[in-house]
Amino acid sequence: MLGLTHLLKPRGVCRGAALTLVFASVLATAAATGSLPREDGQGTEIDARAVSSTAGSVDRPVDREEIADAVADAEADGKSGTDAAQEVVSRSGDRWGAVYDEHEYEDFEQALDGSYTGVGISARRSSGGEVTVTGVEPGGPADLAGVRRGDLLLTLDGRPVRRRPVAEVVALLRGDRLKTPEGSSVVLGLSRGGQSWTTTLRRARLSTDPVSVRRLGQDSSSAVLIKVTAFTKGVGGEVRDAVREAPGDAGILLDLRANTGGLVSEAVTASSAFLDGGLVATYDVHGEQRALYAQSGGDTERPVVVLVDGGTMSAAELLTGALQDRGRAVTVGTRTFGKGSVQMPSKLPGGSVAELTVGQYRTPAGRSVEGSGITPDVGAGPEAQQRGETVLSGLGGGS
Repeated sequence: MLGLTHLLKPRGVCRGAALTLVFASVLATAAATGSLPREDGQGTEIDARAVSSTAGSVDRPVDREEIADAVADAEADGKSGTDAAQEVVSRSGDRWGAVYDEHEYEDFEQALDGSYTGVGISARRSSGGEVTVTGVEPGGPADLAGVRRGDLLLTLDGRPVRRRPVAEVVALLRGDRLKTPEGSSVVLGLSRGGQSWTTTLRRARLSTDPVSVRRLGQDSSSAVLIKVTAFTKGVGGEVRDAVREAPGDAGILLDLRANTGGLVSEAVTASSAFLDGGLVATYDVHGEQRALYAQSGGDTERPVVVLVDGGTMSAAELLTGALQDRGRAVTVGTRTFGKGSVQMPSKLPGGSVAELTVGQYRTPAGRSVEGSGITPDVGAGPEAQQRGETVLSGLGGGS
């Protein structure tokens, strides 16, 4: 099933040294962090992250200097430089752009290891502006309070979240403005089936286990299900190990549904489990095109089916697009979210970090994901896993 795309490299593409692009899209769960070259001319790299918002293009490009000037003016007037910077980014129409203070940034670094302070929910914003809960951490504060996937998040501490900047929603959920967010409370206003209610939750220090592996049957030919919920540190290696340890010719059902993205470097490592080198994606930074490549030595024979849905985002879409374009997997489910823009972090006066959209990534076949997502080869709704197992069986990968 391995296609010929891996033998080719597009002309004019230079291989990017910074593989941890900031494509992540997460609300309130393990923040996804990455790095790109800084825009302050110092030639080094810093970590940052991006959170999902309403998909859209940048109406008016904004640069670091403009934001830095706004920060300086605000601080001279005794106001918050971070708030001033966020206002500039919001006015620009860069809906993926955001500004974070030093305390938030420290939390993001911890989130790279799958640890975070919050209430244990992930969510995404629809095109209409509503914020929908897409996942609930088992045993977390939200789970114990009865919050469920599909609930609408209406308010936080009495403040409406509809169309509010996502960075602000994240800060409210995580308590990033507090000196000691762990143990502090937050009041959520929720709606389900037309019924609205409020619940008070206490933030806790939570850890995630983004990879789970299990056999789908008892015999040696049974397929292996690998569920990945986010691409935090080490996840790519876990996926690669799971594939290597799968018995015989057992097929792989790679479940990326509700995967909120993460480190692109980890997604590239995961792709190396199924590809013998070759192109994974291209991306551009201010018009300069670069590329990401898989490592050699992956399993190119074992049948693979990838499960996706509307919660499959950013780095997970990058992996899906690579396996689909390279003819390495059959994709099953519903159209993915459509987060394919590239954010570059730059440090601002006072220590805050701004992430600004600088370009988009494309799949090996040159498809843009931004706004359109990835259409699966086989459509399926709630029965996606069952349909995926059937497809995998047809490919000779067991069931």
